[in-house]
Amino acid sequence: MKMLKPHRPRLERRVVGSTNRWRLPREPFSGDLLALSQMCKAVSIDFDEVLKNPDRLCVSQIQKYFPGNSKKKAIQSGEADVILECLGFTWELHQPQLFQSDTLAKLYVMALARDSANPEKELQKLLRAQLPRKTKEQHPAKKMIISLKINDPLVTKAAFATTLKNLYMHEVTMSADDVLGVLAAAHVLQFRSLFQRCVTMMMNGLTPITIKNFYLAGCKYKEELLTTACERWMEMNLVPLMGTQIHLRKIQQELLHKVLRSPRLFTFSEFHLLKTLLLWVYLQLNNKTQTIPTYETVLAFFSSFPEKCSFLDRDVGQNLMHLFLCLRLHGITKGKDLEELRRINFFPESWLLRVTAYHYHALESGGDMAHVNDLSTQAVRFGLLFNQEYTTHSKMIAIYGFFFEIKGIKHNTTSYSFHMQRIRHTDLEFPSVVCEHGPISLRAERLVTYEIRAQTLVDGKWQEFRTNQITQKFGLGKPSCKSHALKIQTVGIPIYASFSFIFSLS
Repeated sequence: MKMLKPHRPRLERRVVGSTNRWRLPREPFSGDLLALSQMCKAVSIDFDEVLKNPDRLCVSQIQKYFPGNSKKKAIQSGEADVILECLGFTWELHQPQLFQSDTLAKLYVMALARDSANPEKELQKLLRAQLPRKTKEQHPAKKMIISLKINDPLVTKAAFATTLKNLYMHEVTMSADDVLGVLAAAHVLQFRSLFQRCVTMMMNGLTPITIKNFYLAGCKYKEELLTTACERWMEMNLVPLMGTQIHLRKIQQELLHKVLRSPRLFTFSEFHLLKTLLLWVYLQLNNKTQTIPTYETVLAFFSSFPEKCSFLDRDVGQNLMHLFLCLRLHGITKGKDLEELRRINFFPESWLLRVTAYHYHALESGGDMAHVNDLSTQAVRFGLLFNQEYTTHSKMIAIYGFFFEIKGIKHNTTSYSFHMQRIRHTDLEFPSVVCEHGPISLRAERLVTYEIRAQTLVDGKWQEFRTNQITQKFGLGKPSCKSHALKIQTVGIPIYASFSFIFSLS
């Protein structure tokens, strides 16, 4: 392997023709305005514009002289005219392909200015070489050696080789395992088209296994499209998918907090969301666990702490407090579930007393949720995950003695509707399951403010449908027992349908 000998950058006085020029040093701009102005003159660009951003060394202006189809441009000779030293290897490159990378183009122009007595003449020669001409007029170009140091650990030799290969070929095949390294290499080389291709591939390849690293990459390289895609994917899949897999452990606290605060978050119920978050905490504290524990195991773990104070009041829990403040504990109304929360001694006593007081006042006033007024941040949420095999899918819910069926219907291959309907307790198919340990309200009408939302992924983009916020009196007979229906047309599957509602003051 051939390595360049390091030497200290310095200015060297050279007399060229009738002018007395400074030769440019290794740095992009050393303060030598005379040399910079002569460089600008050589490539016919605006000297004032370059002064605003001299570090780019006119690369973008020079690139426009190279044909856009440089991948297809025939290489007249198999011999390279540029040698790149990087990652302990030497890589042979050619000028037209090299200029697709801003980083390599910049290194090349800097090397040209450094190693030539007359950089203006060399630049003109370089640009003339891109003009159409007869093959007999072409002459072998002088080989230029450039060096690039990469400190990003994501850039492996294999990923860097794949990235350079993309300078010469369209659509080089990449696997999901390769794309992260290629993205990092494309970022270092400022190879924009490849970087965007990697971003698109990552956005379409989000899974429980990839979500952590893809999100971190989006944050590291400030790629907002990728970070947003990761956040949206997590909003839909935190409870139904991540909540069932060991990969939940890898989700960063910062990402989890964003998702918990999102109004688009999908969950089957508030209690399902709580169980998912308890599981995440358990996995953080038991990092040797390699399989998903049962819910009973999680409860037993938190119950094992001394009863003198709750888990969130302990030092380890204080750092997690902001996550649990995002939960809507007032939406957990089943007596059995509330008793479990008290038994594990996870939440501060004041939290549990507040929730109990909310429920007491709501029951006393016939279901009115006097403590809740903002549908987007305080509503009780329930969800249906409508899969491809369903023609209808429904679930019974009970809250403060009122019973509702939330339902989705598939009308044809692309047409769906979602609605909620009040049910008499005597009409329940399995009354013991829904009514167990719960009250039954005999009120003829129940005022409800609600919103129905459906979300699905189509061609890498999330489609979102929703009703307005609707306030309606639900009776026990038709038509007042049925809500407005959310009707949608989509080819996306599965569909994440969310039902959010508040029992308004009667």
